Amino acid sequence: MADRELKLAAEHQVFAPPLASLVRRPPVTCGEDLSTGEAVRLMSSQRVGSVVVVDRASRPVGILTEHDVVRVLGEELQAAPVSEVMTRDPVALPGHALAYEAALLMVERNIRHVLVTQEGRLAGVISERDLFSLQRLGLAELTMEIRLAADLPLLARLAGDIRRLTVRLVEQGVAPERLTLFVSVLNDRLSQRVIEVVRKRHAWERIGWCWLAFGSEGRLEQTFSSDQDNGIVFEAHGAPAGEARKALLGFAREVNEALDACGFPLCKGNVMASNPELCLALDEWKTKMAGWLETPDPKALLSSAICFDLRPLAGDGTLAQDLREWLLARTRARPAFLRLMAQNALQAKPALGVLTDFATEEGAVNLKLQGVRPFVDAARVFALALGLAQTGTAERLRGAAPGLRMDATEMAAIVEAFFFIQMLRLRIQAQPQQRAESANRIHPDRLNSFERQSLKEAFRQGRRLQQRLALDYGL
Repeated sequence: MADRELKLAAEHQVFAPPLASLVRRPPVTCGEDLSTGEAVRLMSSQRVGSVVVVDRASRPVGILTEHDVVRVLGEELQAAPVSEVMTRDPVALPGHALAYEAALLMVERNIRHVLVTQEGRLAGVISERDLFSLQRLGLAELTMEIRLAADLPLLARLAGDIRRLTVRLVEQGVAPERLTLFVSVLNDRLSQRVIEVVRKRHAWERIGWCWLAFGSEGRLEQTFSSDQDNGIVFEAHGAPAGEARKALLGFAREVNEALDACGFPLCKGNVMASNPELCLALDEWKTKMAGWLETPDPKALLSSAICFDLRPLAGDGTLAQDLREWLLARTRARPAFLRLMAQNALQAKPALGVLTDFATEEGAVNLKLQGVRPFVDAARVFALALGLAQTGTAERLRGAAPGLRMDATEMAAIVEAFFFIQMLRLRIQAQPQQRAESANRIHPDRLNSFERQSLKEAFRQGRRLQQRLALDYGL
């Protein structure tokens, strides 16, 4: 494993550039009515491997690639409109996304092009050739090993490989945003393969289902100490929901146990798909969430904070999309509920002292409760209030900036502060023999002067974010 760790760690450093920096030219585009033959000639004259097909509002609706051209020539479709031949719904990433995110998508979806957007507008196209020099072979090897793993013991070993790789990347000082997403994506692939392997052992018919990731996994913000937070949404297609749930619970229990064996601890609060209260039909989930919105007691607010960060992980993702769209349409219309969530979000204060730099307990600060939680909770309220579909804290904050009328540089400082605290958490947790009870505790007096000052400023940014939340909701 050591050689692969070194290779992947080196790759990750090379994969650091944002996609916008890799765009060499404006995208070549055409309308939907252009003939396929004309589109092919356009590709040839512009010496590009793809043409992005846009609608009348200049929004990308498809892409014609060299792979499509081979099929066109074979089937003599040159006269057909390009809209009949193109690959629809091309994968797109924002310009600030990093090169390895595009590489991971190419490996996972077996595609060769990713669109790059800036503020929602098409900015360019990144091809497999553009990333070829980044040497993604090692990443592809690890992803392929996970995809081909046929049993749980092998997946448990690969989970160990991912954790050892993470430690090495932490030691190298890889930026925490890149590192967190990199590891979360690999953990996603591992979890998805665990679900696939277990699914083969369970037979059921006429049940649509989706495995949901909640909490830090739903936000793509896992650390070494993250436990499981998951659930299932299903559609029984006419069968009684109770019968479908009975079939799914055994499957869920085995998946939860397998993930535990892979190093993702069982949730002490039982926020897991094997809990019948979190293995629900789509309508049951809507009823449950509607109850949280209408009568938000402390337990409902806690459940909301965990489950509202939902993200589909395996199965029919349209069920999760339906649930999220239903939820966002209602949270925006529930200002009383949002105010209670905002009030709850203000309970965890950044660990800033009055007479000293830091408010400590036995000389230590809990970086989860007094560090990242103020950012996570505030971002969730802003996202629900503005109807943002993003689940990640940084993406929520960036997406909320226009609606909050906050300057982009001001929000960038807040996001940077959040990730600085995340970096410290990862550094603590990467230490050998780290105990669970101290996985998020740091002694500020053991930091060097630069880190102490940076941590103090990060906490100040968290306080500023909470002050904005309090102002918006009159708290």
